[in-house]
Amino acid sequence: MSIESSIKTALNTADGGTIGISPAAEDLDPIDFFGVWYDAAEEFGIFMPEAVALATTTLDGAPSARMVLLKSVDERGFVFFTNYGSRKASELEKNPQAALCFHWAELERQVRVTGAVERISPEESYAYFSSRGRGSRIGAWASKQSEPLPDRATLEDRVREAQQRFAEDDVPLPPFWGGYRIRPGTIEFWQGKADRLHDRLVFTRSGDAWTTERLYP
Repeated sequence: MSIESSIKTALNTADGGTIGISPAAEDLDPIDFFGVWYDAAEEFGIFMPEAVALATTTLDGAPSARMVLLKSVDERGFVFFTNYGSRKASELEKNPQAALCFHWAELERQVRVTGAVERISPEESYAYFSSRGRGSRIGAWASKQSEPLPDRATLEDRVREAQQRFAEDDVPLPPFWGGYRIRPGTIEFWQGKADRLHDRLVFTRSGDAWTTERLYP
């Protein structure tokens, strides 16, 4: 059975009018399965399906969460971008473990990811940065992300300075800005069901392979 037909089988099991996670899903690669759920969220018209909660912690275990945007995903992991001086980056540099939670309420679906974090290469960061609009690239130079800001005028002054600095040139990748990749150790798929008897399927990395188990809702 092909990957495509396996995924269709996994998605087409209905119970009481609510699609669940069939046993066929347990044989899929979780990254492929995530891709199908992500595409379904896009096709359904969910606003910004790439928005995801990112949780980090300090060395002493104090948690912090915020929304970021998923920019790419492949067999290596999930990638987002930030200023390396931001709070999230500071925490990731000291404790390179993180969690993601996608929530697509209209589909009653969540995907939870946990894993180790690493910086992506400067070449990968440059490729994405170059695809952004000029205004966003200027903004990356202007913002001292997470540092105290005296007033809005200060930020606007820094934007004008960056605009003048790169008026005649392309806007280069700032040395303090780039991407992180979360290499998943676990990926949990959560599908809402009637009477709160939800489906939960967890993939856990074991070497180069994945094992699966079901969890009570």
